[in-house]
Amino acid sequence: MDNRIITSEKLKEDGFEATIRPQTIDEYIGQKDIKENIRIFMSAAKMRGQALDHVLLYGPPGLGKTTMAYVIANEMGANIKTASGPTIEKSGDLAAILSSLDEGDVLFIDEIHRIPRFVEEILYSAMEDFTLDIIVGGEGSNRNLRIDLPHFTLVGATTRAGDLSAPLRDRFGIVAKLNYYTEEEITKIIKRSAGVLNLVIDDEAAKELANRCRRTPRIANRLLKRVSDFALVKGDGTITLDITKYALDSLKVDKLGLDEVDYELLKTIIYKFNGGPVGIEAIAASIGEEVSTIEDVCEPYLLQIGYLKRTPRGRIVTDVAYRHLGIDKNLGCK
Repeated sequence: MDNRIITSEKLKEDGFEATIRPQTIDEYIGQKDIKENIRIFMSAAKMRGQALDHVLLYGPPGLGKTTMAYVIANEMGANIKTASGPTIEKSGDLAAILSSLDEGDVLFIDEIHRIPRFVEEILYSAMEDFTLDIIVGGEGSNRNLRIDLPHFTLVGATTRAGDLSAPLRDRFGIVAKLNYYTEEEITKIIKRSAGVLNLVIDDEAAKELANRCRRTPRIANRLLKRVSDFALVKGDGTITLDITKYALDSLKVDKLGLDEVDYELLKTIIYKFNGGPVGIEAIAASIGEEVSTIEDVCEPYLLQIGYLKRTPRGRIVTDVAYRHLGIDKNLGCK
């Protein structure tokens, strides 16, 4: 799945995202309720002369959690330091990050649910009391050292809020779930990104891209860049509706944003497991993917559009998915 075009997971080629990232809350398109609430919380924190409460952002990948963290830092006039849960393996790793913070800094930890539990415990006092408790000395002469930390804001991002421990989750004063975007919002994002990248795109082309990007900004921006390549080579550089359709068909991204991996997953359940119900482990083994990859990358959108159902007994392909695939349900399950 490393080369999958429409995955909402970060890819190396997504480095250009930083150049088109909104800088202010007003530039951030979509997530209206979350934006308005955070705007109020930030204003209140500024009026008190305090750091913003710790923020937990959760939801499927690619919906703008990292962007929101940068927006919060910019709006609060603060520096932002970033880390990733999987890279924080030892207590010392987290202690080094925390001790490098200055007053009012924003610390953004992506995939915060992947911090080991014994390391996570250091965060408790850091978030609550702004102190760092570490053990120094050798065996037999250990002593506890308490270091005062500056007041900072931790912004944690996760695709799996349920995997966070209750003690950590309870220490976030602001918790917000990012949802999939509407077609109108995604269209606005595509037009804004095109403007920042100096690309010319027709309104109909922007709408077509919006329909095929799984309502996910990261995928929309990635597809915009790919389609612009087709426009440059096959046309005069203008991204038209015809060029967009041709490019996305060539990339095997269908009208709902499904690609070959989605088709393989759905057809595997239909033909190998009679349409379900089937356990996630059996699906993963059949298509050669990790369970976590299916749960975090493939399933969220398929569930959102009603092509898959989760039941206590396993996953089931829905009637609407059969129709989309052009498979007769009675024949397909035999």
